[in-house]
Amino acid sequence: MNDLCLLSLSKDVGQLLKKQGWMLATAESCTGGGVAQTVTEIAGSSAWFDRAFITYSNEAKHEMLGVNPKLIQQHGAVSEEVATEMALGALVHSNASIAVSITGIAGPGGGSDAKPVGTVCFALAVLSEVIQVNTVHFTGDRGEVRNKSIQYSLQLIEKYI
Repeated sequence: MNDLCLLSLSKDVGQLLKKQGWMLATAESCTGGGVAQTVTEIAGSSAWFDRAFITYSNEAKHEMLGVNPKLIQQHGAVSEEVATEMALGALVHSNASIAVSITGIAGPGGGSDAKPVGTVCFALAVLSEVIQVNTVHFTGDRGEVRNKSIQYSLQLIEKYI
């Protein structure tokens, strides 16, 4: 999806959030704040976007979002369990009603047989309840995996609302 399509999707998500009276928070790892950057490209996004947590390191996931380090040790940073705690932590540490989290392996290194490059885990939480958690396996280079993850995150929000 190109930048214009991402911006159009972001604008649509913003209109839906504004209509609901909800604020969005993001908890991002492999996207490095890409979702937040995309939504803040939309003029007036301050009406529906509260904040972003860029938690690239395991320590940041723990310190900023309250992800239990034992959970990271047990399941790995790229796991549905960690994505769930990231989304819930974003809600706890923000004024948002809805939060999306993204943690994955964008590559080119870092993959394994169990979790190859392109493995990305997502969670969507609304009003302190986890709505959806899933893992997607994207193909492409680092930029493509990150771009597809941003798109997928926005689509999760759009479909829920």
